[in-house]
Amino acid sequence: MFITFISSVGLGLSGAVMPGPLLTYTIRNALTRGWPVGLIIIAGHGLLEIALISVIFLGFDIVLQSSVAQIVIHLAGGCFLIYMGVDMLISSIKNSISISADTGNVKSGNMMLTSAALSASNPYFIIWWATIGLGYMLDAARSFGVPGVMVFYFGHFIADVSWYILIAAIVGKTRRFIKEKPYRLLVACLGSLLILFGARFLIGAVTGIIRML
Repeated sequence: MFITFISSVGLGLSGAVMPGPLLTYTIRNALTRGWPVGLIIIAGHGLLEIALISVIFLGFDIVLQSSVAQIVIHLAGGCFLIYMGVDMLISSIKNSISISADTGNVKSGNMMLTSAALSASNPYFIIWWATIGLGYMLDAARSFGVPGVMVFYFGHFIADVSWYILIAAIVGKTRRFIKEKPYRLLVACLGSLLILFGARFLIGAVTGIIRML
């Protein structure tokens, strides 16, 4: 289970560090309210993830019993992971990563509800859980059952909480985001990690195809 946990933390951190509506919303609120907003905002995000995982589990047994479904999920997840990793590397090299304080039309009344709405409105969030997240939950469930899935989600949530509280604390204290070069290096390293994870998914899919032949 330790490898499942570590992989989950790495995957979660890779997604959390990339600019998006939730990160910009956190930065905007941290400027005036300090580090606690990171915990409040990611709590709303986490509750949405739990709801999504619960929905996925409604048909989980059927998916677990289907070798074809597992191969398709791993192929899709592997391709998406590699795409995300390459995109992160290119963005870091070209210095095209930017943080904006604009979070669109979502109002900032209740931070937990707003963070859940921002996450749900992000197409990458749904795609990630439908491919990468589901693929890793399948692996965790096959190896360790429900406890394995719980460990996977716990690692993912720990990564989200750690990053968002860190960012909220930095912004709340210094009124600035982290420096550009260290951030670009972090994005590049995590992008490389995603490519490795994607290759692992694809290898698993190919192995599954070979077993079916």
